Amino acid sequence: MIRICALLFFCGLTNIILAQQYTITGTVKDSSGQPVPFASVYLKSTTSGTSANIDGKYSMKLKGGEYTLSFRAVGYKQQDHIINLSADQSLNVTLTSESYTLENVNIRANAEDPAYAIIRNAIKQRKTHLTEVKEFSCDVYIKGVQRLRGAPKKFFGRDIQKILELDTNRKGIIYLSESQSKFNFRNPNDVHEEMISSKVAGRNNSFSFNKASDLIINFYDNYLLENKLSARGFISPIADNALFYYKYKLLGETKENGELIHKIQVIPRRENDPVFRGIIYIIDDSWRIYNTDVYLTKNAGINFIDTLNISQQFTKVKDIYMPTAINFQFAGNVLGFKIAGYYVGIYSNYNIDPKFPKNFFNGEILKITEMVNKKDSAYWTNNRPIPLTGDEKLNYVKKDSIAKLKESKKYLDSLEKDNNKFGIGKLLLRGFSVNDRYDKEYWSFDPVLKAIFYNTVEGFAVKYGVTYRKDFENRRSYSVRPELRYGFANQKLTGSLTGSYYYNPLKRASVGASFGNGIFDLNNLGSMTALGNTINSLLYEKNFSKFYEKSFININTTRELATGLQGSVSIDYSKNKGLINNSTFKFFDAKEREFTSNNPFSPTTETPLFPTYKSLSATASLTYTIGQKYITRPDGKFYTESHYPRITVLYKKGLNNILNSDVDYDFVKAEVYQDRISLGLLGYTSFLVGAGKFLNNAKMYYPDFKHFSGNISTIFPPNIRKFQFLDFYQFSTNQQYFEAHLEHNFAGFFTNKVPLLRKAKLEEFIGGGYLSSPEKRNYKEFYFGFQRLVLRASYGFAYDGARKLTQGFRIAYTL
Repeated sequence: MIRICALLFFCGLTNIILAQQYTITGTVKDSSGQPVPFASVYLKSTTSGTSANIDGKYSMKLKGGEYTLSFRAVGYKQQDHIINLSADQSLNVTLTSESYTLENVNIRANAEDPAYAIIRNAIKQRKTHLTEVKEFSCDVYIKGVQRLRGAPKKFFGRDIQKILELDTNRKGIIYLSESQSKFNFRNPNDVHEEMISSKVAGRNNSFSFNKASDLIINFYDNYLLENKLSARGFISPIADNALFYYKYKLLGETKENGELIHKIQVIPRRENDPVFRGIIYIIDDSWRIYNTDVYLTKNAGINFIDTLNISQQFTKVKDIYMPTAINFQFAGNVLGFKIAGYYVGIYSNYNIDPKFPKNFFNGEILKITEMVNKKDSAYWTNNRPIPLTGDEKLNYVKKDSIAKLKESKKYLDSLEKDNNKFGIGKLLLRGFSVNDRYDKEYWSFDPVLKAIFYNTVEGFAVKYGVTYRKDFENRRSYSVRPELRYGFANQKLTGSLTGSYYYNPLKRASVGASFGNGIFDLNNLGSMTALGNTINSLLYEKNFSKFYEKSFININTTRELATGLQGSVSIDYSKNKGLINNSTFKFFDAKEREFTSNNPFSPTTETPLFPTYKSLSATASLTYTIGQKYITRPDGKFYTESHYPRITVLYKKGLNNILNSDVDYDFVKAEVYQDRISLGLLGYTSFLVGAGKFLNNAKMYYPDFKHFSGNISTIFPPNIRKFQFLDFYQFSTNQQYFEAHLEHNFAGFFTNKVPLLRKAKLEEFIGGGYLSSPEKRNYKEFYFGFQRLVLRASYGFAYDGARKLTQGFRIAYTL
């Protein structure tokens, strides 16, 4: 009996010891004693493991027992170490460089490098390897660090050291975040990720923007990183057309885990093609990718940074290989800010036969719940797979302490006291704000200079407004804006009050109302900006914009009805009155021209375009984005850019004999729009096609017509629906119309081949527009030009049928 009790006691003690978790820590170095950054540490023959940090330090928690740990890093020979855990242990590892030899390879003079045969086999198997994993789930840990290596003392007059909380040399960590997620995938591109925990230094109430899908880069795809670092993508070293863009060199072979691994250098055939440089590792016979260590430079056409290194390690899961460690390291210099950093992703505990339930993939690519950012420091100490470096620990302590301080009323009051200081220069140029961040109340006063303008109806005029906003938890808010407008020539004072309440961010739901009176453009899509019309009127005696007066009441609401489907309803009641010119003032008298009247159809005489009338109308619209993906957070629902078109249908009814309304019409329209359709190396295409018809136009006036977004100015803000040469007012219709816009950006496909243009990183584009209605049949325009960031210049032609109307330069800007 005593023996049995002793045996039971011993077994129980053994189970307790084995169930207890212990920590194994250490440093991974190379043979010269230097740390090996981001070396992988995994349980042998599994996908359970972690990574060393940038200093080579690792930490791993395991239950008691015997394990074999595999230490791997790209370019180093894998090492396996057997450990027996019954207490916390330290295990330092020295990795030796992998010896890749050419002993079994015959290389003859003038013969093709043996790497080409290997690459051709990898290309043949590309599609098979791309689609062989139908679905999987795994755990993901992501860590992101962004540093400033140097910065100017001031930027737009503001002290950079103070704003970014840098050291005296203006260096330091400006962003540090960690997240843990459960990641699920189904071919070809269904993703569902649920974030378990999130931490952002200095932002206690924020959520990390880390997404596992952003880090997964699949070299079995033909093109990678499209519309991210460049307007076009970068060609994979094993893309179908890779041999046209790459040269290859076999650097050697080695055996690892019983597999023959080929180490191949990938070299651009042309210096400025959108391709990678570096090393890929291919497994013999199966022709799978085993590791990658490649990078992009400015020569490849990347923007904002100078270099990007991408390192991947794959681990065998059953009969296939899955990525277990992915690392992006980057560096650059933008406007004197020297930046560097990395994002590392650890993918573990793969299940390649997860059997997802029906409707599991519903468009929600990332779900973040309210408790995700509530985990305390003890949680992260026990669950963080990659140890923090010394400066990262200090950054968390420092910024988290400052964040708590910033939440106090005393600190916020002192901060606002400085920020809310009144300044004449501030009010004139940038506007003036008074903020109370503790109570989340914000007042914003318009900049005075921007509020002053000129037109021939009002003369010199002032349009000034103040906006008040109150924020609540989870991005709910309401705002109120009173606005006054006064014209010195017509001596008319108008004013309005607008309010809106954003009450359900998860449903993108809001209600709003406005009332008052004001001076409005006859084209409800707008014509010229107030500044543009002012300059043209005062300097060139060209008063392009035409106006009318409207007293109005508007009530509106919008809400998401289903994923990707947004519904909106509005009711408008107004009294509309025509206006005439009251000023002929200009800085320069152009003898060959005179100001035109405020009636665009009788430029030489001030004849009424329409009588004073009342209008009551109701509008309902539905907008549906096909295949819409989104991110759900406690503070809202955030749509991502869709790869499919957006469809809008609208119905507007002019109601007669209600509240003395003088209108009677029914209008329907439909539009299809899509932005940035990728065409690989040829860039991307955007288009908009729309058609509409007045089913009934028994009683209506010019402001109720369907108007088009025209332009007759040399300088204008661009928009896909904007015609570049179409008159603002002449072709509005009360019958039916069809319009189409198409633009293609070649993203440097041609300019990249011209040395002088290549340095400027210009993107060439072509486009055109078409409009047909009873007022303007078969209007066409075509244009071509170049753009760089926010500026673009083009030259175009406009035709009425086969007859050329005009041609000229256009300069567009987006600010």
